[in-house]
Amino acid sequence: MARGPDGQGGGAGFSLADQMFNEDSIGDLEREYSGLGGFEGFSEEVLAQFPDMALLERLEWIATCVERRLPQEFPAMAEALEAAMVPELDPSKTDDDFGRFIHAVPGILAVRHGLEEHRDRALDLLYAATKRFSMEFYIRPFINRWPEETLARLDRWAEDDNYHVRRLVSEGTRPRLPWARNIDLDPAVPLRFLNRLHADPTRYVTRSVANHMNDLSKVMPDQVVDTLKDWGTAGRQSAKELDWMTRHALRTAVKRGERGALDLLGYRAGDVQATLTLGSGVVQIGEAIEISVELSASEVLPVLVDYRLRFARPSGDAEKVFKLKTGKIQPGKSLTLKKLHKLKGNATTFTLHPGTHGVVIQVNGQDVAEGSFELINAGD
Repeated sequence: MARGPDGQGGGAGFSLADQMFNEDSIGDLEREYSGLGGFEGFSEEVLAQFPDMALLERLEWIATCVERRLPQEFPAMAEALEAAMVPELDPSKTDDDFGRFIHAVPGILAVRHGLEEHRDRALDLLYAATKRFSMEFYIRPFINRWPEETLARLDRWAEDDNYHVRRLVSEGTRPRLPWARNIDLDPAVPLRFLNRLHADPTRYVTRSVANHMNDLSKVMPDQVVDTLKDWGTAGRQSAKELDWMTRHALRTAVKRGERGALDLLGYRAGDVQATLTLGSGVVQIGEAIEISVELSASEVLPVLVDYRLRFARPSGDAEKVFKLKTGKIQPGKSLTLKKLHKLKGNATTFTLHPGTHGVVIQVNGQDVAEGSFELINAGD
C-alpha cells in the first residue's frame, strides 16, 4: 500500500512512522552504534521529539542525533558509519529484502556532509550502505550535482555482484521516485542501465526496472514499447519473466488505452459489441454498485477489460480507472463479466460526493459502453 511521507496509511489509527521508528528500533540503533562510544542517552534524546514528527522528519532527526556523536570531518565520519554497519542483507535472497529504515542514516549524512567536498568518499559510503538499506533517495542529489561522475559509478554498479547495488542503479534513477526529490537527468539516459538490468536474475531488480519503465511510459511511451520489443528479440531474459515485466511496465499505458502498449500485450483493436447493466440506478455511499457487461465479437479476440468511474465533484468531474478482467471472446458466444464495486465513504485517497456518477467500459483501449447512477448520502 502506498503511503505518503507523513507516515499515515493502512486505516484509522495506523502510523507507519510509529511502526518504523519507536523505542525498539531506536534501541537497536543505539546498540549498533554503541561500539563507537558516546551514544549514552541516544534513545532518550531521539524519542523525546518523535510525537510531533512525521516519518521523514524522524529520519532526519535520528541522523542529527547520530551526527552529533561522530567525528565532524566527513572522511572520519564515513569511516565510523561504516564501522557501525550491520551485516549485509542476505545475498541468497532475490526479493522482498528492503532492509530497515533506521539504516538510512548513512545516506542522509552522505548528502549533508559529502555532497560538495567529498563526492567520491560519499559515493563509497552509499555503496556500502545500500547493501543494508536502499540508498535510492540519497543517490539522487549526487546525480543532480555531479551527473557525469555519478553516472560513471552507476555504470560500474550495474555489473556489481550484489543485487541491492544493481537495484540501486535502476531505482535511484527513476524519473519520479515516490517521496524522493526530482532529478534533472534526461529520462532517456538511464535506458543504458535498464538495457543491462532487464536481464537480471533477481525479481527485486527486475521489478525496479519494470517500475522505471512504467515511469518512462508517461513521457516517452513509444520508446518504452520499442525497448520492450528489443528486449524480447535479444532473448537475455526468460520469456516468463519478461512477460511479467512487460505487463508491469505497461500498466499505466494500458489504463490510458495506448494502442502501442495494448498491441504489444496482444490486445488488438476489434469490433466489439457491449451491453452494460448497472445493478441499481441509485446507490448510497458505503454500498456497492454491481457492474455487468456482456461482450461479443465476430472473431476470436483476447480482451483486456477495464472500467472508468466518473466521479461527480464540486470542482468538476474526475475519473479513475479500475481493472475488470482479461478474457477471450469467441465468435457466436457472448462473454459476460461482473464486478461489485464498493463506494467507500471513508476512502483515504479521495472523497465521494452525492450526484450523478458514470461508468465507462473500456475494451482493449476502446470505450464500448457507458451508463450512470445516482450516488446519495447514507440514510437519504
